[in-house]
Amino acid sequence: MNKVRIYRGADLPMRRNVPGAMMWAVGLEKSMLTYFEMESDAAFPEHSHEAEQITLVLEGELTFSYESKTVTLRPGEVIAIPSNVRHSVSTAGRACRAVDAWSPVRKEYLS
Repeated sequence: MNKVRIYRGADLPMRRNVPGAMMWAVGLEKSMLTYFEMESDAAFPEHSHEAEQITLVLEGELTFSYESKTVTLRPGEVIAIPSNVRHSVSTAGRACRAVDAWSPVRKEYLS
C-alpha cells in the first residue's frame, strides 16, 4: 500500500516490551521506527536480529554491549548495529528515551 499516513499521539499507544520498557512502532514496507521509554532498571538481554538497527538516545543513558565491548550513549549520541550482530542493552541505572530506525521491518514490533 503506497499511501502517506500521519500518526497523531492517539495513534501511537505505548505498549510494554521488556520489563521496564514501553514502546510504539510505525512501519512501512522496508523500514520502521520505534520509540522507547525505559525505566532505570530496564534491560534487553543479549540477542541478534536480521534488521539493521540505528539508535538515537534522546534523554538519559543507554548502555550497549557487543563484541566484548561496552559503550554508554548519552543524549544526541547514536549507535548503528549491522544485521545479526549479537548485543545487549540496558539503561545503566538511569531512565532513558530513545528512537530506533530498522530495516528490514521487525514485524513482531508492529503486532
